[in-house]
Amino acid sequence: MWKVYKWNGKYIQGDFISQHSTEKAALGKAKKKINYSRATKSKLPTFKARGETVIWLDKEDGTPIGMIIKKTRKKKGDAMASTE
Repeated sequence: MWKVYKWNGKYIQGDFISQHSTEKAALGKAKKKINYSRATKSKLPTFKARGETVIWLDKEDGTPIGMIIKKTRKKKGDAMASTE
């Protein structure tokens, strides 16, 4: 599920706005509620390792004002990360 969060003055992932089954629906709701000008999908390996897809929502000047997160479960049989 895609979850939309809005900056609350202290945290970017501060106020929960809504939950959607598609990325397009989540972006549409964020456009109405947050009115962002740029959406950037994160390609950081730390998010991928945790099974998360993150879309950062920014103002025109690049100030972050929200985010959309999708957490995915690990499939049975996937290799686990080594702790060595």
